[in-house]
Amino acid sequence: MAQHSSTCSCTEDVARSFARHAEHNEDMVLYQTSLMSGLIDGVYEGDVTIKELLEHGDFGLGTFNQLDGELIAFDSNVHHLKEDGSAHVARPEQKTPFACMTFFKPTIERDLDEPMTNKDVEALVNELVGSDNLFCAVRIDGDFEYVRTRTVPRQEPPYKPMLQAIAQQPMFEFDDRSGIMVGFRSPEYVQGMNVAGYHIHFITDDRDGGGHVVEYRLKRGRLQMGIISKMFVDLPRTQAFKKAHLTPEDLDKAIKEAEG
Repeated sequence: MAQHSSTCSCTEDVARSFARHAEHNEDMVLYQTSLMSGLIDGVYEGDVTIKELLEHGDFGLGTFNQLDGELIAFDSNVHHLKEDGSAHVARPEQKTPFACMTFFKPTIERDLDEPMTNKDVEALVNELVGSDNLFCAVRIDGDFEYVRTRTVPRQEPPYKPMLQAIAQQPMFEFDDRSGIMVGFRSPEYVQGMNVAGYHIHFITDDRDGGGHVVEYRLKRGRLQMGIISKMFVDLPRTQAFKKAHLTPEDLDKAIKEAEG
């Protein structure tokens, strides 16, 4: 009996160890609703709710129907960053025309003890990832000398293409603030489907403001990163998306101008 009990215990230990290993090494999956090229063409209404987004991840970014500001998600909390620079908790029933979500499982972490610009941080992330062909989820918790942001203004139908809609978008600067940056680094080959390069949103620690990041200078903070190995795209079924022109010749230029 004693021998049987020992064997059973050993088997259970192996099973538990394997389960922990599998959980730790589970692939990060990027869930995306719609395409960036659709947003560029003026497809500003989708059917996916915030509640549904959280079924696909606890971390991400995007926008809201009618291009109403910016979306930032982390720790399963979703905030609505509005065109006046303020931040509000998003309602579960609110909908998005474009968003990217993942369950954030950082595998690389670094303390950033020296002042760094956004370009410095991007160079460090590129070095740590080691390949231009991989997706990466990025989170920075820190104290910032300044963060310069912009926020897309809410639109009314009939909708204009995005570059026209954001021609007068408001800009904000947060000086000497602590906050969280959330976003993704995406490969060049997904330009149009997503946003190639860095797409980052910011919210202050007191949750009273934020926006789409244009530029920043970090005083100190902590960087967390997770490599994404799978991508799932949920295409809209709306008439606006079906009729959208998703492959214009100037798409790359348009996205770069739109993302600042």
